[in-house]
Amino acid sequence: MPKETINSAPREAGADGLIEGRNAVMEALRAGTPIDKVYLAKGETDKTLGHIASTARAAGAVVVEADRRKLDYMSATHAHQGVIALAAVREYATVEDLLAAARDKGEPPLLVVCDEISDPHNLGAIIRTAECAGAHGVVIPKRRSAGLTSIVGKTSAGAVSFLPVARVANLSATLKSLQKQGVWVFGAAADGAVPLYEADLKGPAAIVIGSEGDGMSRLVRESCDVLVSIPLRGRIQSLNASNAAAVLLYEAVRQRLAQF
Repeated sequence: MPKETINSAPREAGADGLIEGRNAVMEALRAGTPIDKVYLAKGETDKTLGHIASTARAAGAVVVEADRRKLDYMSATHAHQGVIALAAVREYATVEDLLAAARDKGEPPLLVVCDEISDPHNLGAIIRTAECAGAHGVVIPKRRSAGLTSIVGKTSAGAVSFLPVARVANLSATLKSLQKQGVWVFGAAADGAVPLYEADLKGPAAIVIGSEGDGMSRLVRESCDVLVSIPLRGRIQSLNASNAAAVLLYEAVRQRLAQF
């Protein structure tokens, strides 16, 4: 399973939704509590931890190994017993749920795909903007991404309660599946060949926003139908990921409103 070290993720001790200890985590899983991620002590071969890992995976949670120093750092109780779980603020949807939401409204799908947005504040801000813009959902990857933690929920100002978020194992495969269903995929890229205001966002569209530091990953970038660039007139040649999402979303809103 993947491994994490102390500095590989921000400290989340004290955050709402932190579940510590073997019995507490197992009971949460049995109760059907939505779990975003489970951290297990690296190198442990204990059968109980193995059972927790398999149960968590079956429930759709991400399971990662972390050294004990990281667990100690995260722990609020200092009695984690080698396992800490982060509860999700709501259950994840499926991509089909997002498309169904668009069909129910009689609208062409408008989705936001977040490629490895690891900052929970950025993800929360994107979800908030997407909900305000009338998007039908957000898609995130299981790995190398913030999940629906309490920090994301708070930053979204409650938007996570209204906008479905799907979490998928493979973003590029998901994009290809969307394309087969008639959805055009627009990737935000500084070197995009199509200026944003020349892109046609009126039809079924998925807007891809890359990570804060590196932008879109290679496979995701190659899966896009169109790479669009945002005009930047100042000396700084990049926007924050959530700001870029807002610019693209509201250009889509402008174009769609202009049809009526």
